Amino acid sequence: MLKKSFFLLSLLLISGFGMSSAFAHTTIHIEQYEIEAGWGEEPPVVNLPNKIVIEVAESGEKEGLRTGVNSAFKSMTATLISGGATKILDINSDPRPGHYYAKILPTQTGSMSVKLVGELNGLQVDVVIPIEDVESQSVIAFPPVSGSSSAGEIGAVKNALSSLQKDVSNLKSNIGEVSLTAGGIDIQNAYNFGVFGLCLGAAGVILAVVAMIRRK
Repeated sequence: MLKKSFFLLSLLLISGFGMSSAFAHTTIHIEQYEIEAGWGEEPPVVNLPNKIVIEVAESGEKEGLRTGVNSAFKSMTATLISGGATKILDINSDPRPGHYYAKILPTQTGSMSVKLVGELNGLQVDVVIPIEDVESQSVIAFPPVSGSSSAGEIGAVKNALSSLQKDVSNLKSNIGEVSLTAGGIDIQNAYNFGVFGLCLGAAGVILAVVAMIRRK
């Protein structure tokens, strides 16, 4: 008896709110109309093309009988909401009666909702329908991308620069121990060429690391 009462109470709560969620789509009821909204591709992932899909149906005389409503957006607009940002959707008709869609490229993770305002066959509509949150690309990325490789590449650049500074310091100290000219050889010019060679070597290492980063 207790289980039956709990079951009936659950049904009353669901029907009282007039909202349910199936397959991550949200369905609301406005008098005889049933409106369902969600993403075309789930889960929605940031920076991957997707679309908002909306189904508008009218309940029939028999229970469970529904008929798709054509031209539902003739006098009704759909606006996508994300935080304080809004975008009026360009609604397209699906070949199936009562099915509509709007292409969208989600650029941020987080929650979104669809606001419908206007008239649906003479019935005033002003509702906000929550849809599934946009996820980061990590939910579908494989193999997982870690930051360890980038950290190692940055470390390689730092090591190359540090090594260059040490080599220049050593070259300076060695030059300081001898005279500027010895046996007709200009030590200052030799020093300059030595530093130039070291710089070219370090630059090569840095460019190689940058190229690896860009390939990723």
